[in-house]
Amino acid sequence: MNLPNAITLGRIFLVPLLVVVLLTKFDGWQLFGVSKEILGALIFAIASLTDWLDGYVARRRKQVTGLGQWMDPLADKLLVTAALVSLVYMELAPAWMVVVILGREMAVTVLRSVAHARGHALPASPIGKIKMVAQVAAIVILILGQGHLRGFFVLGQMFLWIATVTALVSAVDYARRINAILAARPVPVVELPPPSLRASEPERPRDRISA
Repeated sequence: MNLPNAITLGRIFLVPLLVVVLLTKFDGWQLFGVSKEILGALIFAIASLTDWLDGYVARRRKQVTGLGQWMDPLADKLLVTAALVSLVYMELAPAWMVVVILGREMAVTVLRSVAHARGHALPASPIGKIKMVAQVAAIVILILGQGHLRGFFVLGQMFLWIATVTALVSAVDYARRINAILAARPVPVVELPPPSLRASEPERPRDRISA
């Protein structure tokens, strides 16, 4: 458990805290003068920031591990799923948009697993990065729009539309790339005997073709 993995684990622990803050009714409750809407948006923003921070620290300190590569996307999906489902419960986001975005996340996870099994990688596309930025902006703005900043609600809906459209476009792009991988012939792997066995074998004449 190194520092990058600890940051990722902290993001996972923030997920239930975010749900409690968003879905629990606090009548007039404030923490140090901060309303629950601002607190929820702050929790989500900090958790989203750790998504960049753990990767940066892992590369900077050369601590990229298999555990971290497994936990990082899991933490992202838990955070986004919890936030979007909470927004649907609070009637701040249409359920069908959330279904499209989360369905895309699950589909991309399956496609990446298939590509990995074929020895390929499916890195994030520019469209996927736009979706992520719009998604984070939509969630933060919609949470804030629940309370004091009602004027931000329309802006949050706009970002949610951008996230939904880019989710569909990026899903088609990932499907196209996985089709290219599946259509390509796998490179045959030729296994050679150990050097000790090859050294003990008699040398064959170079001008003779064996059957």
